[in-house]
Amino acid sequence: MTIAPRPPLASVQSGPRLDRLPISSFHKRIFWLIGAGMFFDGYDLYVGTSVLGSTVSSGFSTLAQNAQFVSMTFLGMTIGAFIAGFLGDSYGRRFTYQTNLLIFGIASFAAALAPSMDWLIAARFLMGLGLGAEIVVGYSTLSEFVPPSRRGRWLSLMAMVVVSGLPVTTLLGAVIIPLVGWRPMFALAGVGALVVWQMRKSMPESPRWLESRGRAEEAEALVTAIERESGVNERPVLPAAPAVAPVAAGDLFGPKLLPRMVVGSAVLIVINTLIFGFVTWLPTFFVQQGLTLVRSFNYTVAISFAAPIGCALGAVLADRLGRKPTIIGASLVTILFGALYPYAVDPMFLIPTGFVLLLAIYVLVALLYGVYTPELFPTEVRLRANGICNMLGRGATVVSPFIVVALFKGYGVSGVTFFMIALLAIQIVVVALWGIEPARRGLEEVA
Repeated sequence: MTIAPRPPLASVQSGPRLDRLPISSFHKRIFWLIGAGMFFDGYDLYVGTSVLGSTVSSGFSTLAQNAQFVSMTFLGMTIGAFIAGFLGDSYGRRFTYQTNLLIFGIASFAAALAPSMDWLIAARFLMGLGLGAEIVVGYSTLSEFVPPSRRGRWLSLMAMVVVSGLPVTTLLGAVIIPLVGWRPMFALAGVGALVVWQMRKSMPESPRWLESRGRAEEAEALVTAIERESGVNERPVLPAAPAVAPVAAGDLFGPKLLPRMVVGSAVLIVINTLIFGFVTWLPTFFVQQGLTLVRSFNYTVAISFAAPIGCALGAVLADRLGRKPTIIGASLVTILFGALYPYAVDPMFLIPTGFVLLLAIYVLVALLYGVYTPELFPTEVRLRANGICNMLGRGATVVSPFIVVALFKGYGVSGVTFFMIALLAIQIVVVALWGIEPARRGLEEVA
């Protein structure tokens, strides 16, 4: 077999060369380097689910302060997502990764030492800056390495790594908080984040990003090394890349990308409100409805195992059915069981109904956080666009805790669930009308 000569460095074509590779040890290493940080991001994200039920029952906080805690988390995440998008596109995925991981690791220790709820709320804001950035950079970066045939599955599995923080925090909370209180929950997050920060110093930059920034020689060297590790020592002749006009930030609001911005923003507003207007409030709802703190934790633990299972189901469906059918189908199931949930009072019905409801929600989490939104945009503006969509999604949840408290006080759990149903109906319409289907297509083709 004749080995084709390599073309000039200016035409490295990182995307097509990465897309043709088989899954290898390189992809697995990248997955776990990103996944380790994303796990502690998920742990930190869901730690409020366990902590807030304890702080309010012990008198350390009030229900209104708990709403402030959640709100400041999302204010930090809103700002962090926006900043990370611009940093990631300008200075690289790797630099942004390490910076945000360090921020929320140090802030977690500050939270563990909080002398008052006001201090804890301030530390949570700083944690939110790192949390918002991590989610934007993590999924987008992984999407730039994984071949199209596996991209939906791997990004959904990454979402499963993130949401595994929910059962882990609830299990640890059920054991640790009754014995020694809530502070060790934050300390564990800080230790884990700083350990991963050290591990990820060996993580490579995205070749797609290097090439988009004109750093062809670095991109060529990195893609060649990845090809060799994947067992591909010969580069086939690739068709010349079509001439494409450079994509600038202003194009995000042009006729082609603006509808994608609307879709990305709408679905992230909905899924953020579902998670943080319902899921993270479960222990607080149970306590306020008269359950003991221990029983509240037990119910939440039982239901929370739906989170990783839902993401695993999303991983199966993302590439088989496609993104749009899975998103619309899971939204319909969420509406159905959301309508049933307020009437499931007996534990025999409450737990299975809540389990299926969370299962459908976390299918959406896997698709909307991990898979769909990062795929919608070109490499040059992928993190920036994803950051803006996440900023709007997180921004909506700055006010949603106060809406949830008002609805819960006025109408109980049924008021909260029917609010979520209305948002899901909007999501179905937006995705059906303006959504695109990226399944099994290269990122450059989708762009």
